[in-house]
Amino acid sequence: MQVKSRVRVEGGRERITLVPESLDDLWHLQYVLEPGDLVAGDTTRRIQRDDEELRDTGGEREHMHVTIGVEEVEFHKFANRLRVAGTIEDCSREDQLGLHHTLNVEDYDEVEVTKDWKPDQLDRLDEAEESADNPDVVIATVEEGEAHIHTVTQYGTESRGTFTGTTGKGEYARGRGELFAELASALARMDADAFILAGPGFTKQDAYDHIEAEHPELAEKMTVVDTASVGDRGVHEVLKRGAVEDVQRETRIAAEADAIDELTKRIATGHEAAYGPEQVQKAAEYGAIDELLILDEKLREERGPDGEWDIDVNDLITDVERKGGEITVFSSEFDPGLQLRNLGGVAALLRYRLE
Repeated sequence: MQVKSRVRVEGGRERITLVPESLDDLWHLQYVLEPGDLVAGDTTRRIQRDDEELRDTGGEREHMHVTIGVEEVEFHKFANRLRVAGTIEDCSREDQLGLHHTLNVEDYDEVEVTKDWKPDQLDRLDEAEESADNPDVVIATVEEGEAHIHTVTQYGTESRGTFTGTTGKGEYARGRGELFAELASALARMDADAFILAGPGFTKQDAYDHIEAEHPELAEKMTVVDTASVGDRGVHEVLKRGAVEDVQRETRIAAEADAIDELTKRIATGHEAAYGPEQVQKAAEYGAIDELLILDEKLREERGPDGEWDIDVNDLITDVERKGGEITVFSSEFDPGLQLRNLGGVAALLRYRLE
């Protein structure tokens, strides 16, 4: 996510200009936008004209820049777009003001969002922006005689290094080990959430065995994938098979699973945990929350006009952060999020027991 500018506007709101660069960024935006926000962007709109030649065609489409008062937001994962629906609050054509319109936001579409930003929403933007600079997945491809390292970025892949050397077996085994050691050493210096090791034949498995022996902490983050090629072509194969999306999803699931496992263990043993809005609110008032766990869909629901909780979710988050607690927003698409939903959509790991 690119954050291009931030400007304070009338009424104490802040206007942030954003450029989503991936499907993940659009997913983040879904949980940032809420009814009452203003979203501006370029669009096309069918305009009716008093022209006999156009009357039967239903009008013609015009490009224009509009500002929408948000009413609904829908993330269409398989269409690679975010649909923002509402009424037109500002437009170059006055005859369009007050009419309903839907902005289809896709990758690299610039949008301006004006709203009262909440701390967790700004944190979400920061997370999306940082992911553009720090690749979360590294792809290493290896075969006899050569190895390559690529990083996966928001805008594609980038070559980070190539290594060559003797990799024959038998009397040349030392040279083979040196190539694996050079590759492993380079990977160990990289800050990434997950690594994919790919290539043809058995060489990649031998390389993995070396990494597992010399850098076990690196091997724990590594997935082995079979490809017919190495280098750019090998990376293309990895991307085409969806391996990057798989490890990204697994990395997020793993972090959420660790938190929910710790929560359920504490609940079962009567230790430092709370779940459900009432218990969590009480824990927040005592400053006992070390980590607040909240479901993304529940967070969005409770910020809307039909929220069911008696507590103010925005005040809850602000209170937890002010008292030094962390906030973890769970995805409703994964199993840990479904477990959290069964516990009321909100829970907390506590610093101490309340009773």
